[in-house]
Amino acid sequence: MSEQLPNDYDDALLTEHANSSGNGEGKVNDNGHGNNYSGQNIQILEGLEAVRVRPGMYIGATDQRGLHHLIYEVVDNSVDEVMAGFADTVTVVIHADDSVTIEDNGRGIPVDEHHQRPGMSTLEVVMTVLHAGGKFGGGGYQISSGLHGVGVSVVNALSEWCQVDVKHDGKIYRQRYEKGNPVTPLQVVGTTDGTGTITTFLADLSVMETRDYSFDVLVQRFREMAYLNRGLTISLVDERSDREATFYFEGGVSSFVRYLNKNRNTLQARPVSTTRDIDNVKVEVSLQYNDSWSPTEYSFANGINTVDGGMHITGFRSALTRTLNDYARKANLLKEKDGNLTGDDVRQGLTAVVSVKIANPQFEAQTKSKLNNAEVRPAVEAATADLLNQYLELTPSEAKTIIDKCLMSARAREAARAARDLIQRKNALDNSLPGKLADCSERRADRCELYLVEGDSAGGSAKQGRDRHFQAILPLRGKILNVERVGLDTILKNEEVKNIITAIGVGIDEHFNMARLRYGRVVIMCDADVDGAHIRTLLLTFFYRHMQQLISDGHLYIAQPPLYHVKMGKQVHYVYTLEERDGLVEEYKASHNGREPEIGRYKGLGEMNPETLWETTMDPGHRTILKVNIDEAVEADKVFSMLMGSEVMPRKRFIESHAKSANLDV
Repeated sequence: MSEQLPNDYDDALLTEHANSSGNGEGKVNDNGHGNNYSGQNIQILEGLEAVRVRPGMYIGATDQRGLHHLIYEVVDNSVDEVMAGFADTVTVVIHADDSVTIEDNGRGIPVDEHHQRPGMSTLEVVMTVLHAGGKFGGGGYQISSGLHGVGVSVVNALSEWCQVDVKHDGKIYRQRYEKGNPVTPLQVVGTTDGTGTITTFLADLSVMETRDYSFDVLVQRFREMAYLNRGLTISLVDERSDREATFYFEGGVSSFVRYLNKNRNTLQARPVSTTRDIDNVKVEVSLQYNDSWSPTEYSFANGINTVDGGMHITGFRSALTRTLNDYARKANLLKEKDGNLTGDDVRQGLTAVVSVKIANPQFEAQTKSKLNNAEVRPAVEAATADLLNQYLELTPSEAKTIIDKCLMSARAREAARAARDLIQRKNALDNSLPGKLADCSERRADRCELYLVEGDSAGGSAKQGRDRHFQAILPLRGKILNVERVGLDTILKNEEVKNIITAIGVGIDEHFNMARLRYGRVVIMCDADVDGAHIRTLLLTFFYRHMQQLISDGHLYIAQPPLYHVKMGKQVHYVYTLEERDGLVEEYKASHNGREPEIGRYKGLGEMNPETLWETTMDPGHRTILKVNIDEAVEADKVFSMLMGSEVMPRKRFIESHAKSANLDV
């Protein structure tokens, strides 16, 4: 859930630190252009060259996320064949040399001569020409996840080499490419009884940063694909680590909801689900309530996870709120004097998956994070309302349990509003930040950092050792509240949580407003022991449940204090892992006739003097810092519920299964 931070941001802070200390001066560099701007400065990039020069425009990044995106682009094409009804099996193999093979049993990419490119096969057009595909005119695919015809050609462009085998008309056709360019003609290399496409590629390290595929991240993505495409068998084989996983779910999105609620105490015996075709929109909805206080909603359009929602999730929420209010009034569970349940009331403790498949999806951006098709909303609304009306009438006991849960949420909402109003009135009166906060002098949020520090002792060292220009310190007393188990009204009564909310400035939940962010980085800095890990987990749970956008927008980090210092002669080395420590010890013993170096163990941040804490953990020039991300959102939600929720047995099973690999410092 975290990643090593690139140096760019720290370099910027170092420059800021030098300028604020009087050790550097501003400088304008026009890269030799100045007034000499002419036609010589304008470049024309032909074919796939643009992809290699600006890969981030096409796959988002060149790090591990972008690397995985290469696989997703090819797999999405195979799943399009599944949605079209021509395939049911997709296999992905990561080979020992880090090349990847994706095979499906679909129709196979056409190999005949392309009508717009005489002398060139359709396969070569698809692999080497941007915006070439079967998803524009409607003749190739009625429903697909791709829109722009750039997927597989981008993979080809960013590969050191790529080979495509097509099973078609009883023959196996093959063509090989290097860095996007064909190096062999289309050849017949064998015969076959089947059909399909086999794509093998090796990511090009001259444009990509890594070939380190994550089995766990890929497994999560392929599990989702299997849930969303009933009857699809998708397999991942990792020859590097001898791991393998295969997914097939006959239950579709209903199985998905069961998986999400696996470690929760559910209020319904089973998820309620429906599949409907309404006005050329295929709608699949499944939902089930649990006793938690957090909603878990996932929306998909043509298999794409629309993380920012869109018309389908809007239609679902509208129908959910209206239908539950109507039923509560009809059953006299909501009295005439009572106000209606709000959308937040009916969604607390809800787990839901909404999936739509449409012919021409309109996404808000290339990232496909939000669906804009207006016709989707009434279709999802109708399907959801019909599903709920039938379910509530047929299961009155479960219906009452759900309405009671919603009424409890409404009461908690009113209590939370009162607590929030009290906080706002108090802040308006004294116009102050938390008393424990040692703020920085910089006022540009993108240049500021807030350290959430475990304990007053460590907080004191951090306040003395920091750079006051851009680093603020908020000490936390003990362990904050476990927000997974309580409502918002209880959360807002907790002093430590209130201090965090006030200091960061953006608010929480529906009152979250990123425009009020006071610090471009919020850094969790805890001791490197069991208690520190627990506090870090409690904080991560709070941010994930109530300030998730802070994570998704890249503002949350974890500081990495050293575990040991190893004194080797006059030099002191700070080390962060046992392996690093043991390596230095062996190095010292080899050069000093077996004599052991002096080793010190840092039990807590409070043991470090301010200078050491700055040098090892807070100095942008030397520190190690991790950015928290939620690329594996489904798995993150499941783990937080299991580890921090009220159900004991799933947590016990997890601890027992991971006990042998636990790293305890007691």
